[in-house]
Amino acid sequence: MEPPTSSRLNSRKRRKDGSGPNGATEPDGIPPKMSRRSFGLREPAPFSDEVEIDYSKPYIRVTYEEAMRGTPLDRPVRVYADGIFDLFHSGHARALMQAKNLFPNTYLIVGVCSDELTHNFKGFTVMNENERYDAVQHCRYVDEVVRNAPWTLTPEFLAEHRIDFVAHDDIPYSSAGSDDVYKHIKEAGMFAPTQRTEGISTSDIITRIVRDYDVYARRNLQRGYTAKELNVSFINEKKYHLQERVDKVKKRVKDVEEKSKEFVQKVEEKSIDLIQKWEEKSREFIGNFLEMFGPEGALKHMLKEGKGRMLQAISPKQSPSSSPTHDRSPSPSFRWPFSTKTPPSSPANRARNESAVTYDISEDEED
Repeated sequence: MEPPTSSRLNSRKRRKDGSGPNGATEPDGIPPKMSRRSFGLREPAPFSDEVEIDYSKPYIRVTYEEAMRGTPLDRPVRVYADGIFDLFHSGHARALMQAKNLFPNTYLIVGVCSDELTHNFKGFTVMNENERYDAVQHCRYVDEVVRNAPWTLTPEFLAEHRIDFVAHDDIPYSSAGSDDVYKHIKEAGMFAPTQRTEGISTSDIITRIVRDYDVYARRNLQRGYTAKELNVSFINEKKYHLQERVDKVKKRVKDVEEKSKEFVQKVEEKSIDLIQKWEEKSREFIGNFLEMFGPEGALKHMLKEGKGRMLQAISPKQSPSSSPTHDRSPSPSFRWPFSTKTPPSSPANRARNESAVTYDISEDEED
């Protein structure tokens, strides 16, 4: 299948101008990437027996230098990568991504070994061959999938699929009575090494499942799988159910503890706020009390002022010092009611009365 004409023209223009996909010049003379010819962008990659190959054209393998310089769009570099791809994971995807990006114009063919070969040479798989074929088909970097791929690559197989290079990690792969099944490929100059992704592999995933077998068995029992489907005995089934109940109780206790901690924290925060407000109000109350009843408070000044007014009101008025006739103003004579006689008086009162009489007489004389 050929790509659209517009994409071919654009790719040729970028290669001629030496600019990147966004018009930027490629640094250090690295050839620009061409548009990808991939079936996997919008639909699964086809199987090799579904793709037509034009055998009328002779098969001439591309050298490494020619592949790195870039080949015409109608002649991509055909790279082959094979594997088991059991429990397809990111390590597999990264290896295929590296194989796809080995050269500017790459057509990636991926071979997947069958169950029979895999079980004989490597061991039992978790996924069957059809599941593994389907997983590789849906990888975005794959252009074609070869089912029932051979364990050891033969010249006839390489010629049939017109393979230019074989991509795999550089670690010797000992199997099928050979120290390295890719040894003859390396000697022929057709090997293109890729890098393994550390920390992820099918064996690592299986190891995690085996190590935490009880956890995953309980997990699937909760999801509706039967003990028979999981190959779990009656005793283990009851044990898992008991463990599940214990875990639920522990979770509830933990939730209660967390909620109680939150409640205590809220109470502490509110108590701190109440204490602060109480301190502020108490300071205000004490200040107002001292302002009113303290040594120099408003109450003392009010009492002093009232006392002065009372003393001023009850004390007699004194006569002016410049008066020529008497020292103080006369006080009116007191008489008993309903009586014409004056009450008996003491000598002091008698003197006062005499002076009053004298005062009255003098006033009459003046009149």
